[in-house]
Amino acid sequence: MVLASALLLSSIDVVDCCAAGGDVQKEKNVCLTMREGDLKDVLAKLNIPEAKILTIDKSPVKGLCEVVIDNMGRMGIFYLDSDKKYLIFGSLVELAGMSDKTRESIKKIQDKKRIDITKIPVDEALILGERGASRKVIVFTDPDCPFCGQFHETMKKIVATRKDIAFYIKFLPLEFHKDAYWKAQSIVCNKSLKMLEDNFAKKEIPRPGCTTEEVNNSMKLAASFGISGTPSLILPDGRIREGAMPETDLLDLIDGKK
Repeated sequence: MVLASALLLSSIDVVDCCAAGGDVQKEKNVCLTMREGDLKDVLAKLNIPEAKILTIDKSPVKGLCEVVIDNMGRMGIFYLDSDKKYLIFGSLVELAGMSDKTRESIKKIQDKKRIDITKIPVDEALILGERGASRKVIVFTDPDCPFCGQFHETMKKIVATRKDIAFYIKFLPLEFHKDAYWKAQSIVCNKSLKMLEDNFAKKEIPRPGCTTEEVNNSMKLAASFGISGTPSLILPDGRIREGAMPETDLLDLIDGKK
């Protein structure tokens, strides 16, 4: 699983990173009036000058502004003091409940953007569940991602009892898994859910016996949605979620209860 905030790590050379104090009244004024143009120098220092500023708002920490960016389809957050002297990146955690406020902000923005799931091509996807199921979930997986293997077992438990849910599996092999791409190619060539499950069970699978653009197309599709980690899913209502989760939480999301 790749945290959304990690997108900044590969882009930063040297950036001051320390907590800022600051006048509360100044924060209230500056965070809400700060404009994209005010942050051009900051984005340049982060080596992402073309990134788009999505929102600038107060953060839960007094004196810090929360800046949400879109860097070539990948969403991230950093925090800036009102005088633009200090920058913090990474997850902001509230100690009282150990809640990740950065992830909460990402989810709020993602939930405002709904994807029309009916327009996602699934002809080449592997299907776990009944093809005619009324609730369709798109899942991006990586054959060598251990969290994906865990999540796959969760999906199997769900379709065993819920015939109205089907998971359409597409592939997003991550660069640091050196064998993931050819494994995805081979599984797609054979249209074999069993091969995927054998692979998750650490069994050897054959090299690809055909050429296909399906894996490349799936990778481009994921990038267009800002999806960079696995497992990731697009829910029936078009919301995006990343990471493995317990069966009850996944069912609540699919059923629209949370």
